[in-house]
Amino acid sequence: MLDKIIVEKINKQINFEFYSAYVYLDISNYYAENNLNGFANWFKIQTQEERDHAMLFMSYLQNNSAKVELGDIKAPKFVYEDFRQPAIEAFEHEVKVTAAIHDIYGAAYELKDFRTMQFLDWFVKEQSEEEKNTDDIIKRYDLFGHDAKGLYLIDSELASRVYTPPTLVI
Repeated sequence: MLDKIIVEKINKQINFEFYSAYVYLDISNYYAENNLNGFANWFKIQTQEERDHAMLFMSYLQNNSAKVELGDIKAPKFVYEDFRQPAIEAFEHEVKVTAAIHDIYGAAYELKDFRTMQFLDWFVKEQSEEEKNTDDIIKRYDLFGHDAKGLYLIDSELASRVYTPPTLVI
């Protein structure tokens, strides 16, 4: 049986993951409105990944006979001034997600909840990739994005991303 502290933190994380999906959907829409369809594609797929993360956390609670409590999901309130800023927002958001997962992991460690720690190991690794991926977009934009041809090439590269469901087994 999961400790109530872990259940509470995971329920909070479920909501945060759904909010993350909203953040990326907002970013995707911004890029689509500006005809950067490759950027829009990349962030639309990121939306799907975040939704999947929320579902994995929900399944974990359900598989451990814990109650899932869904909360309200607020709309993102970003105002983007240029094409670089959404990538910055995405990176900063991923840093917050990492911190939230580390918080759950720390609580599980304190409680000697090895099952939850093992479950979270996948997310710790995933967050490392998430931060790197968004940071890479920023770095590419900084190198090539100020030139129309460079921006076109980055957009074309991001258009090639395809959705791959998570491989975590619960």
